[in-house]
Order: sequence, then structure tokens, then C-alpha cells
Amino acid sequence: MNNPFESEKGVYSVLMNGEGQHSIWPAFLDAPSGWTVIYGEESHQLCLDYINSRWTDMRPNSLKPQVKEQ
Repeated sequence: MNNPFESEKGVYSVLMNGEGQHSIWPAFLDAPSGWTVIYGEESHQLCLDYINSRWTDMRPNSLKPQVKEQ
């Protein structure tokens, strides 16, 4: 049996949770509780490219410095 999370021929979505963390998820599965689809349905590589271009600070949002409004 093939792993649906690592199939080069699969169709995927990119998910994000409330902490700003990203995950690649098989498009045929519903997003788990607490996660939202933000990109897809695309190839595994396009989803990786999307994540790599946008999720540059791997810290959870709760650990990032807060920006004060002036």
C-alpha cells in the first residue's frame, strides 16, 4: 500500500493551523480540526514550493515577538 502523504502522483492541499504552522495534506481527506486549507489542490511539489516560499519563520505564532502598533 502506498503512503497517501508521500505520493508523487497524489493531489494535495496546504493546511495551516492557528499557530501559523503549515502541513501538506492529501486533498481527498478532510482537514483535521484546527487546520484550514490555504492552498491546493496541487501536486506534492507545488505544495512544498508554496510552503517554502511563505513559511519562513518556523516558530509558532505564540513564540514570535509581538509587533506593537504605533
